[in-house]
Amino acid sequence: MTKKELAAKLAKQTDLSQAKALDVVNAIFDTKPGSGIIAVELDAGRKVTLPGFGTFSTRRSKEREGRNPATGAKITISARTVPVFKAGKGLKDRVFD
Repeated sequence: MTKKELAAKLAKQTDLSQAKALDVVNAIFDTKPGSGIIAVELDAGRKVTLPGFGTFSTRRSKEREGRNPATGAKITISARTVPVFKAGKGLKDRVFD
């Protein structure tokens, strides 16, 4: 499903116009600097918990050694902060067998 398709389904379920529904989807999921509610919260080091659905958070990965797949040369992969999503019980129960 694309963002546009998500907005169309949101518009249908909530009686919003498709343009307004797309604005809502963008307000929540946008990744441009300074926009997107979830991204802004993660940038600030906070979790976003949607009970029954899941939790968006960040995790710090350690610096590690890797290999360039083209040449086989050893490289150092720097430490970084990565986004993480953990599915909630309600979502797991609905999706997983």
